[in-house]
Amino acid sequence: MSDGAVEARHAWIEPGVFEVAPGVHRIPLPLPNDGLRAVNVYAIEDEDGLVLIDSGWALDEARGQLESALGQIGYGFEDIRRFLVTHVHRDHYTLAVTLRRTFGSQISLGAGEQPSLDAILAGDQEAEAERLRRWGAGDLLAKLAEAYGGKAPKTRSPYELPDEWLDGKVEVPLKSRTLLAVPTPGHTAGHLVFLDSASSLLFSGDHILPHITPSIGVEPARPELPLRDYMDSLRLMQSYPDMRLLPAHGPVGGSSHSRITELLQHHEERLEQTAGTIRDGAGTSYEAALKLGWTRRNRDFADMDLFNQVLAVGETNAHLDVLVTRGVLTVTTHEDGILEYAPAK
Repeated sequence: MSDGAVEARHAWIEPGVFEVAPGVHRIPLPLPNDGLRAVNVYAIEDEDGLVLIDSGWALDEARGQLESALGQIGYGFEDIRRFLVTHVHRDHYTLAVTLRRTFGSQISLGAGEQPSLDAILAGDQEAEAERLRRWGAGDLLAKLAEAYGGKAPKTRSPYELPDEWLDGKVEVPLKSRTLLAVPTPGHTAGHLVFLDSASSLLFSGDHILPHITPSIGVEPARPELPLRDYMDSLRLMQSYPDMRLLPAHGPVGGSSHSRITELLQHHEERLEQTAGTIRDGAGTSYEAALKLGWTRRNRDFADMDLFNQVLAVGETNAHLDVLVTRGVLTVTTHEDGILEYAPAK
């Protein structure tokens, strides 16, 4: 990809406020790493106030950019009546919490996120560490202990409970429009998308992204088959009319149905690649991850940072477990708890 093409592809991260539909404004906010680069927050004008889809990460820079962007369309933080949050990940949820502490905005979150949020609030990381061990990633556990084992200074948690749990598929009536919240588990267990059917807009969060595939099951309370859930959720969205895609990461536009088709095809190809690593001698999720290429550039596992290596092992495990349910692979739990996969006979 040429430098110009790369620059054009990432033009969406430039700070500002961009009207993407009448009364709907996209506000990209910065993230503290070079991976996702930015997150799109959508401000919906709702008569005398605002409703925001997602909020951004609780960073001073993000807060300042959001305040500046809202000021450009004549609003301030005090005008935000409600945050509709697609999922509990830090870059979507935590700035809403910090702003609520001062301005009293209401926060709504999918009910499926409650187990993970409870674990976050309790500081419980044992389940995540145990999963890595079972996946054969003891090396990564040791590196994580070395990198994060020291005690950080005590600071106030950026997490709190929401004001409202959105349970199941529910209408969200605003003053200017009605949104439909639809559970789309996979990226997280409680992920929601918001449909504005009258305007043919899909606020897709991380469920459907235009240029990348979202991570699967990165959460403390990981479900049994997050990839199966994700693919089922993609097919569910195909049952709704084709809509204009308003993603959390990436430029606005394009057909939701077209992108869903691409994502489903990608995961079918990835399932075959993952099965191939087991046929070639890998046994654990970690060993399979080492044999796969990563990102659009097909990077080696060793070339990624520690955080993304952890994500990669979890992603690999999600594919392996679907292959077991399809009868392509078998899995054995050894006495030490490590899961080993093999081709089905």
